[in-house]
Amino acid sequence: MSKGSIAEPPERGTVQETRPAIQRGNAAPSGPLGTLFNWGTATYNFLDGRLGIGMIYRATAAHPIPRSVNWWYVFGSATLFAFTFQVVTGIFLAFAYVPSPDHAYQSLSWITHKELFGNVIRGIHYWGASAMVLLIFIHMTAHYLTGSYKYPRELQWLSGAILLFCTLVMAFTGQLLRWNQDAYWAVVVGAEQAARTPFIGSWVAQLLTAGPVVGGNTLTRFYAIHMLLVPGLMFGLIGMHLYLVIYKGISEWPVPGEPVDPATYWENYQRILHEDGEPFFPAGTAKDAFMGFLAGAVVVGLAITVGAAALGAQANPIAPANPRPDWYLIWYFALLALIPPASENFFIILFPLFGFLILLLMPLANKGERHYSRRPWAIAVVIFAASATGLLVWYGYQSPWSPVFINDVTIPSVPAQAMRGLNATQLAGAHLLHTEGCMACHMIDGVGGQRGPNLSAIGSVLTRNELTWRIMAGGNNMPSYGNTMTNKQLNEILAYLQSRTAGSAVIPQSGSHQ
Repeated sequence: MSKGSIAEPPERGTVQETRPAIQRGNAAPSGPLGTLFNWGTATYNFLDGRLGIGMIYRATAAHPIPRSVNWWYVFGSATLFAFTFQVVTGIFLAFAYVPSPDHAYQSLSWITHKELFGNVIRGIHYWGASAMVLLIFIHMTAHYLTGSYKYPRELQWLSGAILLFCTLVMAFTGQLLRWNQDAYWAVVVGAEQAARTPFIGSWVAQLLTAGPVVGGNTLTRFYAIHMLLVPGLMFGLIGMHLYLVIYKGISEWPVPGEPVDPATYWENYQRILHEDGEPFFPAGTAKDAFMGFLAGAVVVGLAITVGAAALGAQANPIAPANPRPDWYLIWYFALLALIPPASENFFIILFPLFGFLILLLMPLANKGERHYSRRPWAIAVVIFAASATGLLVWYGYQSPWSPVFINDVTIPSVPAQAMRGLNATQLAGAHLLHTEGCMACHMIDGVGGQRGPNLSAIGSVLTRNELTWRIMAGGNNMPSYGNTMTNKQLNEILAYLQSRTAGSAVIPQSGSHQ
C-alpha cells in the first residue's frame, strides 16, 4: 500500500458512518454458487445490521497503525495468547481437580498419571504460566525503553501494570493449589510476612489463610482467588487495555530528537497515520499471529517433552521442608534470605509497595524524549534489573541458606566413606548427626546442607572445647543443644567430629549436596 492511501481517521468522539449492506453486483455468479453467494450476503447484512460487524472490523482489524511498528510490539499479543492457553487448560483441569486438603494432591496425581493427556494439559498450564510471566515482563520492558507510557497512553501503562500484578498473583496462587510441601509452607511463609504489616498485619494474615491456621478453608480461598476473582479482574483489565490500544492507537517507533509534547503530539500522530500508515490487518496481525504461534509451540513442546512440574511430597505440617517457589518468584525468595534479619520487617512491606508505586507513578513523566538513546538511564535500569534478577534466580535455586532434605522429607545421612575405620563411639556420633538433624545444615564430603560450616575437616579447625561450646550454646541460626543432649551423646558427636581432619576429608566428584 502506498503512502497516503489511508484516509485520515475521524476525530475522536465522533460517530462513524456504518458500512452499507453488501449488494450483489452484475458480476455475481449464477447457479448454486450464486445461491451460496446470496446466502452469504444476506447473512452478513443480517448480522451487520444487528451486531455492527462492519464497524467492529473497521475499528479493530482495519484501523491504521504506523508503518514503523516492528517485532518489539508483538509481545503484548503473545501474552494474550498465553493467557488464553491458561484459561482453556485451567477449565480442563478444573473438571478433575478437587480443592480440599484431603484430595487436592491426589486429584493432581490422578490428572498427571491416569487422565487422558492429563500430564500434557498440566504441562501446558505450568509452562504457559512461565511464558505469560516472561512475556509480560518483556512487553512492559519494551514499552518502558521506547517511552510508550508517555502522553497520551498513560492509562494503557497503568492497566498493564495492574495486569502484571495480577499475573504474579495468578502464578503464586496456582503454585499453592498443588498442595505439596512447597505449597503448604509457601502459604505459611506468606501469612507470616503479611502479619508484619503495621496495624493490620494479623487481619491481613487471617484474610489470606481464611482462619487462624492454614487448612481446608485456606485452600478453598486460594482456589476461588485463582479461578474466579483474579481472572475476572484480568478479563476486565484486558478489555480496557485493548480498548485503549484501539482508541489511542499503537505508538509509533520513537525518533531521537522528537520529544513528546502533549500540545502537538496527537496532530503529529494523525499525520503519521495519514502519510505512513497501514491497516492492522494483515501486516500487524501477521506478526502477532506468528509470535503467538511460536509461543504456543514452545509451551506445547515443553509440555510434551518435559511435562508438568513434579508434585514432590504431599503437604505435611509436621514434616521438615525446604519450601521453594517457582522460578518467577524465587528471586524474591533469595532476596529475603540475603537481607539482614533486622531489616526484614521493613523490606517485606516496603519493597513490593515501592516497586509497584514506581510502576504506577511512571506516567507522571508523560512528556519529553522517548527514544532509548536519549534516555541512557532507562537502559541502565533495565540492564541492572535483568542482571540482578538472573543472579537472584540462580542463587535462589542454590539456596545455600536452607536446610537440605532428600525428596523434601528425609534428613541426609553421613556418607559411607566418611564412616570407614571408626570405633563404636565415633560411629554412634556419626549416626547422631543424622538423627539430630545436623546433616540438613552441615556438609560432610559433599553430602548435606550449606547453611552451617562444612564439617568435612572440622577436627583440624576447631579444638574439642571450641566444638563443645558451639554445640551447647548454638547461635548464628544454629539451635542450642545444651538442654537437649546428654553427656554421652555430646561425647559421641565430639569423638566423630575430632576424627574429621584434613587428611580424612574427601573431595566429592559430583558436588551434590544430597
